[in-house]
Amino acid sequence: MARRIGVRDPRTGRADGTLTCADPEEVGRAVVRSRAAQRGWLALGAPGRAAVVRGLRAALAGRADAMVAALVRDTGRLPVSRLEVDGVLASLDRWCDRAPGLLADPGTLPTSMPGIALRQDPLPYPVTGVISPWNFPLLLAMIDAVPALLAGSAVLLKPSEVTPRFAAVLRECVADVPELHDVLTVIDGDGVTGAAVVEAADLVCFTGSVRTGRAVGAAAAARFIPAFLELGGKDPAIVCADADLDRAAQAVLYGGTVNTGHSCMSIERVYVAEPVFEEFTGLLVERARKVGLAYPEATDGELGPVISAAQVGIIRDQLADAVERGASVRCGGEIRELGGGAYLEPTVLTGVDHTMKVMREETFGPVLPVMPFADADEAVALANDSEFGLSAAVFAATTEAALAVGARLEAGGISINDASLTAFVQDGEKNAFKFSGLGGSRMGPDSIRRFLRQRSLLIRSPEDRAPWWFA
Repeated sequence: MARRIGVRDPRTGRADGTLTCADPEEVGRAVVRSRAAQRGWLALGAPGRAAVVRGLRAALAGRADAMVAALVRDTGRLPVSRLEVDGVLASLDRWCDRAPGLLADPGTLPTSMPGIALRQDPLPYPVTGVISPWNFPLLLAMIDAVPALLAGSAVLLKPSEVTPRFAAVLRECVADVPELHDVLTVIDGDGVTGAAVVEAADLVCFTGSVRTGRAVGAAAAARFIPAFLELGGKDPAIVCADADLDRAAQAVLYGGTVNTGHSCMSIERVYVAEPVFEEFTGLLVERARKVGLAYPEATDGELGPVISAAQVGIIRDQLADAVERGASVRCGGEIRELGGGAYLEPTVLTGVDHTMKVMREETFGPVLPVMPFADADEAVALANDSEFGLSAAVFAATTEAALAVGARLEAGGISINDASLTAFVQDGEKNAFKFSGLGGSRMGPDSIRRFLRQRSLLIRSPEDRAPWWFA
């Protein structure tokens, strides 16, 4: 009998739908179909695959309003959902433009050994499994699926069961493009379904928590398949004494609260030079109080509800722990139930230190704890005192001064005099440090090359009569 689970509306807090979860047998059948179809998909060549993916882009553009509506049902937020769809359309354009060149055959090359030539003959993994999260349901599904497809892999995509409504619209888009029918399969399910994907695919991309990422990585290692893991973040921002404080406050506020703080690249720790600590904090609080809640309508303000019911408890626990240990709430600080949904205004905390959960554990909510530092050495030490290392931000009067601090940070993407730039600029390659992830870069050229196994053909000309060891 099919397993069914409830689907919650984050704006009302009520389960207003059900999701039928694919079982391991269904996942296995989908992988068999994908593996068979992948051979023809690979034979199209990179330009041919790009032409097909442009068809997917056209189908999504034609259903943009329906996709936004589904994302609003999933997440409770409207402006970010529009940006999410626009961002995916732009990424489809970018990948279709760049993939043929990145995957072009360089031809036969000489080697360091006389008489021996080389041809690189990369081969994609036949089936890539993508397990995507709930914070940016469409964007973080496609960020791995699209380059995998263009590299020549078939893709089995399992979205989060917390935000599954968008998947129906995506399946409609795929149905419009016959060449994709068996090489881009979107399946519904929970953790049991996701585990089956890991057990059946040839490569897995997972975005989510460190705890689940560890389990995915262990299961993939047992099968000797690659696992690309994008996990948690606790991104620091460092504000130097000579920084433009108003600009820094604006950027930090955006970086810490956009999408209700539901981003692995959210600013979750703020370190400010002691001489400007109070001035900066005042500016941050002043700006934070002007950010409104998207209630009662999704168009009414900037911050939507906390999407996941489980996250509500995590945020409450961190705030209570901080206050109990001596932190002061400068604004926000209380999750309110409005119309059944859980909402939190931008929250600024001072009097914090690294004994508090809010400074050590991922919050995934619009909470900005602010802590002073004495000098650059202390700022760097505090910023690096974390098990996470995804992104960071540095603000200073000059680019050179900010770069000098940024170069000492243990994180993959450092924004200089801004915050969360890696969400918008995807040209540069970056890796997650520490427990923030594992595997090749999701950005830049490596994002597509990570789906290829490199095969070398080493060629000696038939006319070359080289001596043999045992001639």
